[in-house]
Amino acid sequence: MEFEQIVKEFTAAVEAGDGTRLAALFTDDGVYHDTFYGANQGHAAIRDMLEKRFYGDAERFKWEMRDPVCNGSIGYARWRFSYTSRMAGSEGKRAVAEGMSCFELEGGKIRRYTENFQGALALVQLDYPPERLAKLLRRWAAEQNADPALAAHLAG
Repeated sequence: MEFEQIVKEFTAAVEAGDGTRLAALFTDDGVYHDTFYGANQGHAAIRDMLEKRFYGDAERFKWEMRDPVCNGSIGYARWRFSYTSRMAGSEGKRAVAEGMSCFELEGGKIRRYTENFQGALALVQLDYPPERLAKLLRRWAAEQNADPALAAHLAG
């Protein structure tokens, strides 16, 4: 499958809440690393992440991928993403985010998906309490800084 078609299928599956369709885009041991829900590996975990976690916490997803580029083994796309919260304390509130996705490909399927965006901006739109937001930001910083590739940067 061509990269642009993968991107279209990816967003359509998320918007439809179809975890089986989303998981089918990944290799058997593929990883979907979500900013909020972390790494989900394998078809069952990816399906459950979308159907139980995404759609458990939110609804009315809209995902617009733009400017997809790919060299055959790695692809990128900029995006706009929005959803309506179902979470206690923020029910019915809409959050919008802009970001960038990286798709590592293998044999026409996604081997690893990662994204980069300012997740805190989405959570502020949902009126997350400051202490809950701070706790989440500390966790994200710890996860980022645990990457051995960052050692030289952390050393100064």
